[in-house]
Amino acid sequence: MGFNAIYQIAGSAMNAQMIRLNTVASNLANADTAAGSAESAYKARQPVFSAVLDQSMTSDGASASVAVTAITERPGAIARYEPHHPLADAKGYVYYPDVNTVDEMADMMSASRSFETNVDVLSNIKSMQQSLLRLGEGNS
Repeated sequence: MGFNAIYQIAGSAMNAQMIRLNTVASNLANADTAAGSAESAYKARQPVFSAVLDQSMTSDGASASVAVTAITERPGAIARYEPHHPLADAKGYVYYPDVNTVDEMADMMSASRSFETNVDVLSNIKSMQQSLLRLGEGNS
């Protein structure tokens, strides 16, 4: 596997983790958003990742990348009895997103660590390339 393929894989993985971080941030920002019905309540979002293998991208074999194939929405809302809330329905219920802030924070930490790991991969590849150039200079 060439350096360019490694750059492509790490870069696409970093992009996927950024999308994951953005969906988590959106979920956290809307965790306490009230709605007048279950249908209109915010639906928590979650990206779906897939590995993409492309045989035609490089002359020395296959190349791979990480892709976000979809962003799904979790159905459901939590009904709370709050009859004095301005958005309460006829029965006195207000609907909130089914967002667990602890799970979202754990997901955010995981995405952040995955992003940092890919930054480390890119840093190591850069260091390896610089070492190869120094070896080449010594043989001239």
